[in-house]
Amino acid sequence: MTDPFGRTISYLRVSVTDRCDLRCFYCMSEDMHFLPKSDLLSLEELDRLCSAFVAKGVRKLRLTGGEPLVRRNLMSLVRSLSRHLDTGALDELTLTTNGSQLERFASELRDAGVRRINVSLDTLDPAKFREITRWGDIDKVLRGIEAARAAGLKVKINAVALKNMNEEEIPSLMEWAHGKGMDLTLIEVMPMGDIGAGRIDQYLPLSMLRARLGARYTLTDLDETSGGPARYVRVSETGGKLGLITPMTHNFCESCNRVRITCTGTIHTCLGHEDATDLRKPLRASADNDLLNAAIDRAIGLKPKGHDFVIDRRHNRPSVSRHMSVTGG
Repeated sequence: MTDPFGRTISYLRVSVTDRCDLRCFYCMSEDMHFLPKSDLLSLEELDRLCSAFVAKGVRKLRLTGGEPLVRRNLMSLVRSLSRHLDTGALDELTLTTNGSQLERFASELRDAGVRRINVSLDTLDPAKFREITRWGDIDKVLRGIEAARAAGLKVKINAVALKNMNEEEIPSLMEWAHGKGMDLTLIEVMPMGDIGAGRIDQYLPLSMLRARLGARYTLTDLDETSGGPARYVRVSETGGKLGLITPMTHNFCESCNRVRITCTGTIHTCLGHEDATDLRKPLRASADNDLLNAAIDRAIGLKPKGHDFVIDRRHNRPSVSRHMSVTGG
């Protein structure tokens, strides 16, 4: 699949649920209204949809949410999709999680062919973790991370950089992650969905944070990618890798190779754009994939050149109305 700007689409992110067992204040409002379960694609439909994309050239598949591991019987979908790893049609099957359910599922994920996961963790401070997530238990997440490492999963930590919240803790978070052999990727706040607070009050430019880190550590740019938007540096003092995802200060649109599908079967070809194409209707309209494939091709043909994200005092509203938990983190 090639979009109008010559970018090959090889990476699919699929939200299996919009529900989450945490309420991180930069991601969603405290009183979230989730979709009726009847609106969600079944696990069998998600399998068929993912498989259609694999047949069209997707090589990397990431399951997301909300929190994917709260979707009932999710492991049956993971095991089924792993057949594409066995045939060589898929290079990687992975997921992004908040870690709350990892202690329970880590071994099953490894047995089902998952080799690498991302865990969202913005702080190691228990009180601050509860403040950010509104009711989360960091000990549960840390046990989950250790269970994943013990099962042989490679873990990467994702942290959203939050002004006046965790910015002073980034060095210790990085040293903790690197000390356990885990990479750390920092992410700028993105203006998605109404969360009842202004994004400008949360936004910390990673250009500023990198300059601070550069005064304390030796950072060497790396010419490598994991197939996502992060740019990486090597931290000489820790030996680990630090990723920087900068949709606001330096967008990554020119190399975008990914599209996202929601748990209701809507495809968004750009995270920061209000584009949307319904794939549920053609998926359910026929037992074969002709209508579905045509709808996918039309959607890819409309992929925009770049996102519409903006954060400043003049734009005190979300750039995109949907929450990240709906789109798929």
